Amino acid sequence: MRKRGEGVQERILECAIAEFLEKGYTHASLRSIAEKAQTSTNAIYVRFRDKEGLFAAIVEPVAEAFLDYALEGQKAFANMEASVQKEQAEVYSNHEIVKLIDYIYDHFAVFRLLLDGSHGTKFQNFINQLVEMEETYTWKWLQATGAEEKMQEILPRELYHMMTTSYFEGVFEVVRHEIDRERAKEFVLLMGKYHQAGFKAICEA
Repeated sequence: MRKRGEGVQERILECAIAEFLEKGYTHASLRSIAEKAQTSTNAIYVRFRDKEGLFAAIVEPVAEAFLDYALEGQKAFANMEASVQKEQAEVYSNHEIVKLIDYIYDHFAVFRLLLDGSHGTKFQNFINQLVEMEETYTWKWLQATGAEEKMQEILPRELYHMMTTSYFEGVFEVVRHEIDRERAKEFVLLMGKYHQAGFKAICEA
């Protein structure tokens, strides 16, 4: 015998994803979600407290795991010998971004929400967290390879912030345009070459 309320939470989450994708966080309606999930708004309040709680239940586990995954890669590289970091930076970066693309595509709907449906929530600056991480570990790499002092003269941190933001915004365009997974990897690797070439050009100026 089916228990009362069985499957309600799963239906709410499924319908909430569709509602948030269609309307964004701000314009999404809990009443509409409840109707589509064949339950009451009270059932949503009991389980998720409010609309932001419902949105967070969908995106927060994925966003946190993604940032943790990215951080693991950054730390692993930072722990390598300086000579290895200097020689392998481009190869390692390409390897890591492909891993992150696979994670993104394994949770594609959630990343669409994070990118274009999260305005009005604490998740609306998700990309900024990734940019800040990249900046922190780039300067660690420059310290490890003895290039920090030179780069501080050539490349102001504000400019590098702009460059890194531009790169990650570009990376996530594959999600916004719903490029298929393998094509997305190809595009992102090409973007990496473009970004790395620009970085080198500034360094050698």
